[in-house]
Amino acid sequence: MVFWEGYVSDEVMGTFAPIVVYWLYAGFYQLLPPMDNYRLHTRKEEDEKNLVPLGAVVKGVLLQQLVQATVAQLLFLITSKVTASGNVVQPSIPVQIVQIIIAMLVMDTWQYFVHRYMHQNKLLYRHIHSQHHRLVVPYAIGALYNHPLEGLLLDTFGGALSFLVAGMTARTAVIFFCFAVVKTVDDHCGLWLPGNIFHLFFQNNTAYHDIHHQLQGTKFNYSQPFFSIWDKLLGTYVPYRLVKRPEGGFEARLVKD
Repeated sequence: MVFWEGYVSDEVMGTFAPIVVYWLYAGFYQLLPPMDNYRLHTRKEEDEKNLVPLGAVVKGVLLQQLVQATVAQLLFLITSKVTASGNVVQPSIPVQIVQIIIAMLVMDTWQYFVHRYMHQNKLLYRHIHSQHHRLVVPYAIGALYNHPLEGLLLDTFGGALSFLVAGMTARTAVIFFCFAVVKTVDDHCGLWLPGNIFHLFFQNNTAYHDIHHQLQGTKFNYSQPFFSIWDKLLGTYVPYRLVKRPEGGFEARLVKD
């Protein structure tokens, strides 16, 4: 039993909970004080290097979430498995954990190859993926700021494929998609906060993805949002080191052979 049972359906939660979680978590980062001692870029760099205003970023994210919600509703409608009693049989907790791990690996695989191709194909990069890289200095609210076509191909289709391959129910999907959203927002938050659980358990983290957003790192660290497996297997992984800036904060620097 889950807290929303009896109030809204699992399908509704699977559609809208990730959107609500996105704005709550990204908004939390946005409302933090400057945190200059933990920033990966200075506020001056953010103002000077980013090529798109916050208002346009918010509009772009809302558009992508509208598409995601529409696809999610269609997906749940097609795959719903309601018994004669009107209930959905939920798998055991261990099975759900395995399904979530499978979904993480599927999403990582899909996003790595689509993301990498969008960098290698000059036409796709110039007209589509470069929109995301207008945020040279990432911040939390911009995590899902993409060209609408990229949002559809990379995130929406990637999420749908992960859901289908893993064979999860809508209830399990609520957990998986909310977790994926939180991880993606955290990867773009631009802060290296002490005790961040994602930094402890995932090598693919805020600094790892920050390297990719730097101009000299756009051909490396394509993996997102969970693991760095494909970068390491296919030679696109580049290590980094965190250097403390004299004026406060950190800088993620590429370490190249």
